[in-house]
Amino acid sequence: MKKLFLVFALLIPLIADAQTTRTDVLILGNGNAAFAAGVQASESGVNSIVLTQSDGFKTDDYRKFIQSGVTGAFEKRARKSLKLADSIPLPVITSQIFNAVVKTWSDSSKLFDVINNTSIIEIKRSGSNWEAKINKDRSIRAKILIITDRPEQVYAALKIQTLKPAETTPVNYYENSYRTTVGAIGESVNFISLYNLLIPDQENILYIEPDHLETGQAAGATAAYAAFFQTKTSLSNLKRIQGELLSYKLPLMPFEDVKIADSNWLAIQKVGITGILKAELKNEKLFFNPEKAVLYEEIKQPVKDYYYKAQIWFDDHKDVAVNLENTISLVCYVGNKAPETTKAEIEKKWVKQYKFSSKYNMNKVLTRREFSVIINEYLKPFDIVNVDRTGRVIR
Repeated sequence: MKKLFLVFALLIPLIADAQTTRTDVLILGNGNAAFAAGVQASESGVNSIVLTQSDGFKTDDYRKFIQSGVTGAFEKRARKSLKLADSIPLPVITSQIFNAVVKTWSDSSKLFDVINNTSIIEIKRSGSNWEAKINKDRSIRAKILIITDRPEQVYAALKIQTLKPAETTPVNYYENSYRTTVGAIGESVNFISLYNLLIPDQENILYIEPDHLETGQAAGATAAYAAFFQTKTSLSNLKRIQGELLSYKLPLMPFEDVKIADSNWLAIQKVGITGILKAELKNEKLFFNPEKAVLYEEIKQPVKDYYYKAQIWFDDHKDVAVNLENTISLVCYVGNKAPETTKAEIEKKWVKQYKFSSKYNMNKVLTRREFSVIINEYLKPFDIVNVDRTGRVIR
């Protein structure tokens, strides 16, 4: 009898807990942002559940989506579901097809789950976590909560009466907040800053507009960071999150003329985020102008802002052409590299790795594309230099 009681006692917690589903990230909503947040969180290695509270996702025309890691992940699964080879274009993705693909994806994934046609009775805090009660016997408990619509569901838990979604901001080089970007927004000059995404005085909850795939992807990566490292959203690491999003092909700077398929896209994005080379605003679009020649005056102050030693180099090289010879001299002096070795490395990589169409020539004035690639590889300003919440360089 004692043994039987012990077995029964051990079973009680399992039975009691059977109706509580645990996940790392819970997303509420049925639009583009909810879908992207759920996918990105799972792609970043944590469990995510999207609770649509409807009969599926109400997405826009799929062809309008920005091409990123999220759309790439969807297309891969769409081809598998529709049994289409990579060489065959995808058909028009109707809402019915979209949700059918997502269902197959959700059913087979260990990290990505979608629950449709399920309402929420109550959302409350559970320690540092969140608990969404979906009926009297079942709830979902999550470390991080992302809301894309109906924010009134959390007002009681947050003890507030209103909540504004994260705001996007146009790129403005008179201030440095663009360096804190975690997503370029569609075909515009706007971006979402990590620090606009975080809610002041509220931990482990993000609220974003339902329509933008990009803000959803940014929110998914931010939530995944907090869940994976078991930390608070207020302690989010900007560089880690930016790096994660870039690895999943989300543009962080809205450059109209440098697309993801460009072989130098990553280097240009990274240098663009630093502001060492600034883009041109024209007709409400942002142009990086990758084939334009680099000017001495446009790089002088930004490079000095990032590196103390650059001050000495620019003092010794006044108003020189930004050619390959001088650029190698700059990166070798600031980065403590051997000039001859660096020259040999760059010459070897010029066509095969960098995919440059020009000829390797030490007297050649570099294009913004070429300068970005070399600076990114040999000085790594994006990777090794931090910025504060305002985007100011911290050295």
